[in-house]
Amino acid sequence: MITEREAALRGLLERYTEPYLGLDLGLARVIESVQVGPQGATVALKLGFPALRYGPQLAAAVTAHLRAAGWTEPVDVQVSWEVEAHRVQRNLKPIGGIRNIIAVASGKGGVGKSTTAANLALGLAHEGAAVGLLDADIYGPSQPRMMGLEGERPTSPDQKTLIPPQAHGVKVMSIGFLVDAEQPMVWRGPMVTQALVQLLETSRWETLDYLIVDMPPGTGDIQLTLSQRVPVSGAVIVTTPQDIALLDARKGLRMFEKVAVPVLGIVENMSTHICSNCGHEEHIFGAGGGRQMAEQYGIDLLGELPLDIRIRQQADAGRPTVLAEPESALGRAYIDFARRTAAQLARTAMSPAAGFPTITVEDT
Repeated sequence: MITEREAALRGLLERYTEPYLGLDLGLARVIESVQVGPQGATVALKLGFPALRYGPQLAAAVTAHLRAAGWTEPVDVQVSWEVEAHRVQRNLKPIGGIRNIIAVASGKGGVGKSTTAANLALGLAHEGAAVGLLDADIYGPSQPRMMGLEGERPTSPDQKTLIPPQAHGVKVMSIGFLVDAEQPMVWRGPMVTQALVQLLETSRWETLDYLIVDMPPGTGDIQLTLSQRVPVSGAVIVTTPQDIALLDARKGLRMFEKVAVPVLGIVENMSTHICSNCGHEEHIFGAGGGRQMAEQYGIDLLGELPLDIRIRQQADAGRPTVLAEPESALGRAYIDFARRTAAQLARTAMSPAAGFPTITVEDT
């Protein structure tokens, strides 16, 4: 039996908007329990995205909201989380042990997609998730170096499966572990696709909340085939504000629409540059392009990441920004992006149409 005070407290809670989901706590269905006793109140919230470090921040914000709304009794807000498996493309089944696969893609190269994918994986791990990272760029694998795993090799206990190397709490698989760093991969599309599917399916990922797939740049046969054969829960499009990059990013978004993969949002990389000497801020590649594209297609802008020399230096050194400087403005920007991505995926279970572009299938 819910008491009058518990109902009143729940009513106050339901009016708080969780910033990453963009929904109030009632609509988001994250309020597990509300109890009010002689010594005060206890509130249990359960999120659908990882919140190891975010949880205490949310608890403090909710407590402040209740105080401002007039709740005067002591209140203990407890935040937990659990990542669920989300739907994938029709006719495909999730891979055992992997709850969600998130593709990080771009319509063209040179927009910082691999750096973004590495920091997304580390950002999710930073929040307590079990994370894997698949380097799907056969022709130019970069994740072994970015993740500080150059020279590592996967092991095979049975000559049939591979145990991925692990770095900074993230399991990583790449063709770069299996070939010489300077060896060109002179393979045609079908060979590349088959190699990637084998890397995905023969790796012993064990149990993962998220597998981040660093897709090859472009929207050709390889990308389309992968999108059709790999069970993807959602995709993230990386672009710069530049008109040329946005033109190609739109093609990437449309590709995922055609194969019924929901686009979780857009990341605008190299959004702005601040001079390390004088502090002057300049939009080298233009301004607002990613936001305009997100508004045009009715999807989220997941982050606006800066152009900063430290991002390049840290990736080259095998310690991406989330690992090297988690408390810096750069590190917080990547962690915020990771939270938004995971929250947007969690939101798909609440409303299948929320945040997705209209999906149309056309004969081409």
